[in-house]
Amino acid sequence: AERLRYILGEDDEPPNPTLFTEMDTLQHDGEEMEWKESARWIKFEEKVEEGGERWSKPHVSTLSLHSLFELRTCLQTGTVLLDLDGYSLPQIIDDVVEKQIEDGLLKPELREKISYVLLRKHRHQTKKPIHRSLADIGKSVSSNTKMKRFESAASAFVFGVWKRGGKAKFWQPLPSPPLSFQQLKNKFIKKIPKDAEASNVLVGEVEFLEKPFVAFVRLLQATMLGGVTEVPVPTRFLFILLGPAGKAKSYNEIGRAIATLMVDDLFSDVAYKARDREDLIAGIDEFLDEVIVLPPGEWDPNIRIEPPKKVPSADKSAGGGGGGSDDGEMPEVHEIGEELAWTGRFCGGLYLDIKRKLPWFPSDFYEGFHIQSISAILFIYLGCITNAITFGGLLGDATDNYQGVMESFLGTAMAGSMFCLFAGQPLIILSSTGPILIFEKLLFDFSKGNGIDYMEFRLWIGLHSALQCLILVATDASFIIKYITRFTEEGFSTLISFIFIYDAIKKMIGAFKYYPINSDFKPDYVTMYKCECIAPDPGVSQIRRQLSGGILECLKYGGSLVGKSCKFVPDLALMSFILFFGTYSMTLTLKKFKFSRYFPTKVRAFIADFSNVFSILLFCGVDACFGLDTPKLHIPTIIKPTRLDRGWFVFPFGKNPWWVYLASALPALLVTILIFMDQQITAVIVNRKEHKLRKAAGYHLDLFWVGILMAVCSFMGLPWYVAATVISIAHIDSLKMETETSAPGEQPQFLGVREQRVTGIIVFVLTGISVFLAPILKYIPMPVLYGVFLYMGVASLNGIQFWERCKLFLMPAKHQPDYVFLRHVPLRRIHLFTLVQIVCLAVLWILKSTVAAIIFPVMILALILVRRLLDFVFSQHDLAWIDNIIPEKEKKKEDDKKKKKK
Repeated sequence: AERLRYILGEDDEPPNPTLFTEMDTLQHDGEEMEWKESARWIKFEEKVEEGGERWSKPHVSTLSLHSLFELRTCLQTGTVLLDLDGYSLPQIIDDVVEKQIEDGLLKPELREKISYVLLRKHRHQTKKPIHRSLADIGKSVSSNTKMKRFESAASAFVFGVWKRGGKAKFWQPLPSPPLSFQQLKNKFIKKIPKDAEASNVLVGEVEFLEKPFVAFVRLLQATMLGGVTEVPVPTRFLFILLGPAGKAKSYNEIGRAIATLMVDDLFSDVAYKARDREDLIAGIDEFLDEVIVLPPGEWDPNIRIEPPKKVPSADKSAGGGGGGSDDGEMPEVHEIGEELAWTGRFCGGLYLDIKRKLPWFPSDFYEGFHIQSISAILFIYLGCITNAITFGGLLGDATDNYQGVMESFLGTAMAGSMFCLFAGQPLIILSSTGPILIFEKLLFDFSKGNGIDYMEFRLWIGLHSALQCLILVATDASFIIKYITRFTEEGFSTLISFIFIYDAIKKMIGAFKYYPINSDFKPDYVTMYKCECIAPDPGVSQIRRQLSGGILECLKYGGSLVGKSCKFVPDLALMSFILFFGTYSMTLTLKKFKFSRYFPTKVRAFIADFSNVFSILLFCGVDACFGLDTPKLHIPTIIKPTRLDRGWFVFPFGKNPWWVYLASALPALLVTILIFMDQQITAVIVNRKEHKLRKAAGYHLDLFWVGILMAVCSFMGLPWYVAATVISIAHIDSLKMETETSAPGEQPQFLGVREQRVTGIIVFVLTGISVFLAPILKYIPMPVLYGVFLYMGVASLNGIQFWERCKLFLMPAKHQPDYVFLRHVPLRRIHLFTLVQIVCLAVLWILKSTVAAIIFPVMILALILVRRLLDFVFSQHDLAWIDNIIPEKEKKKEDDKKKKKK
C-alpha cells in the first residue's frame, strides 16, 4: 500500500486516458497464421461468439486465481520495457526481441521466426449476421463512394526502415494497411471516449518455442499501429505471450487476466506511472488483495455477471485492502457553499452573488439552444398554465374575482420572465403556491368583515413585505438557511408534493360528482330510442321553437322530457379518469423507456426526454377521437381585469383609514416569513450538490428579485409569486445531462443539469401569449393536465429520504434496500425519527386546511426548532446519518471509501 501511494502520487493529478483493451489470439490455418480478435474491454468484457457471429453482451470478467498468479510470474520473469520510444509495430517488435536475446531469454536463431509471427495480419470481428434487428438496420451508413476511395488510398503497404548498430534492416510490407476501411467505418468508436488509448494483448502458441516468450511494453507516446486495433485508437501498452504448443487455454486465461487488469482503475494508474517491474507486481498484489473468491461448487463460472448499475470508483489515495468497518465513525460534515456565508457588510451577499453570476451570464443564453430544451419548455409550460388556471380560478373564488385567471396569467408571465432573466438561479420557476392562496383568502375575508378595502390593504401588505425582503437581503439574512437540515427541507418539499397529488386526485373526484354516473340506465333502452320534449303550454310557439335546441333548453324553459332514453348521459367521468390516469402512467412509462432494451440509445433518450409531450398529444388525440364533451382548458381571450370595477393599477391612498397603512406591517411579517422560507428552501433543494450545478447559486439575488416583483405585482393587483418547489424540481429533471459515450454495459453517467435562462424565459413568454392561443389550447382536456400535475407530485418524491424511510415501515428487514443509514443506525431509531417527521407533516397539513392557516408560515419556521429539540432525543451519531444534507449516493460513496482506506 505504501509503495502504491508513492507511485500514484497526489489526488489532484490529471486523470489518465481511458484504456480500450483488445485481445487477439494466434490462429493457425495450415502454415498460414493470423491474429484474430477474441475479446475486448472498455470497462466490461465482450467476447466473440463464433457460432453466433457476433459480440457477446458486456459482462463482468471472471478470472481464475491460477491465471492471476501465472500472470504475476510472467511479469516477474518476462521482458518489461517501460517508456519505449516506438513509432511502428516492426520497430517495437524488433526492440522487444533484441531485449529478450540480450537477457538470454530467447535464442538468437529464433529472432526471424518470432518477428514473422508477431507481424502477421490482424483480423477483427466486424462481420454482422445476415438477419439483423430493425434497430441495427436503421442506423446510418456512411457514403460508400467516399469510403471506397479512402480504402483504395489506405491500402498501400508500409515499409519499416531504420538502423540499429550501424546495420540497416529492411522489413517486408505489412500484411495489413495502417488504417483500414473496416476500422474507420466501425461504429464501436462511438462507445470509446475521446482521447482514449489502447492496450493490445497478443497470446498464442507456436511449435518452435521451448519456453514462453513474454513481454510487457509501455510506449513513451501512444502510437497508431495500423490494423492491430479494431478501432483507430493509438496504442500505449502491448502485452505479448507466445508459448509452446499444448497450453492454449492457459495462455488465453493469462491474456484475459492482464486485459481485465488494464481496465481496472487502480491498476491502469499503476501501469501508467510504474517505474520498474516491481511497481507492476505491486499493482497486481493490490488487485489480488481486492479480489473476492467465489467457491466453484456454489457458483457456475459459465454464468455471465451483468454489469452493475453504478461502478464504484477506485480510491486513488490509498491502496489498503477492503474488509474494514467504520461503524463507529461519523460521516463527513457537509458544507454549503460560500453563497450562504455571512459577510457582515451592507448588501455584501448580494454584491458577491452578482459578482459570481456575471461571468456566467452569456453562457446562460447560448447553452440553452439544445433540442432537450424544447421538451423542457413544453413540459414546464403546460405545468405553468395548468397552475395559473387552477390557482387563478381558486383565487377568483376566494377574492370575489378581484384576482382571477387573467391576473394569474399576466402575473405569471411578467414575474416569471423577469426572474429567469435576472435572478441568481434561473432554474427556479416562480408560481402561485398553496400557502399564498390560503393567506389571500384569509385576508379577503378579514377585509370584507371589517369594512376595509381589500385591494388597497393588500397593496400595503405587499409593499411592507417587499421592504422586509429587501432588508433581509441587505443584512445577509439568507445565511440562516444553512442551519436548515434534511429534516426541515424534506418535510417542506414532501408537503408541497402531497398538495400537488391531493389537488390532482381531488379534481378527478370532483369530475365524478359533476358528471354523475347513471346507474339506473338499461342498455336495452338504446334500441328503443325515444325522447321528446313536451312544452308546458303547447300553444306557445316561441317556447316550442326554443325547445328544439336540446335537453338543457327544454328544462330551462319549463318543458318536460318523455321517453325511455331521456336519462342517457355519456360516461364523461370514466372518460375523464382514462385521460387523467392514462397521461400519468404513460408519462411514467416513457420516462423509464431510456433504460429499456429496445431501439438505439439516442431514440430511447429522445422518447424519455419528450415523454410528457408524447403523452399529452396521445390523450388529446384519444379525447378528440371520441368527441365527448369532457371539461376543456378555458383561457380568457381578451386582456382585461376579471372584475370590471378595477383597473390595472391599485391607487395606494383614499379608501382605508391612515392607521391601516401602518398596521399592515404585522400581516406583512407573516407573508415575509412565508416568502422567505418557501423561496430559500426551494433554492436549497434546487442547488443540492447531487444536481452537480457548475454555476454559482444566488440566494440573496433571488430574494431581492422576489421582493421587487412582489411590490410590482401589488401595485398592479396581480397575485404574489414565489419559488414553486415541485415545478422547479420538474424543470431540473427535464434538463439533466448524461454521458453520450458510455462503455458497453455501463449505465450513462449523470453529468449535471443544463444550466441556462432560455427555457424559463420562453415558458413564461408563452404563458403570457397563451391568451392569443386560446383557439388551440381549448382542445386540451383538463383531466390530461391533472395527470401532468399528478406526475409532477409523484416524481418530486423520488430521492427524498423521508419517503424512502416511510416505506421501510412496510418492508421486512430482509427485503429492505441497502441504504447507508441502515448500516449505522438501529431500525427502531430510524422509525422514531420518521414518526416525528410524519407528525410534523400532519400538523402542517391540518393547519393549512383550517382557519388557523394564518400561522402556517410560523409553523414552517418552527420546524427548525423541532429539529433542534431532537438533539436531546437522538445521539449526534444517529442524526449525522439520518439528517444530513449529503445526498444518499454521496454518503454511500464516502462510506465505501472509508472502508477501503481502513
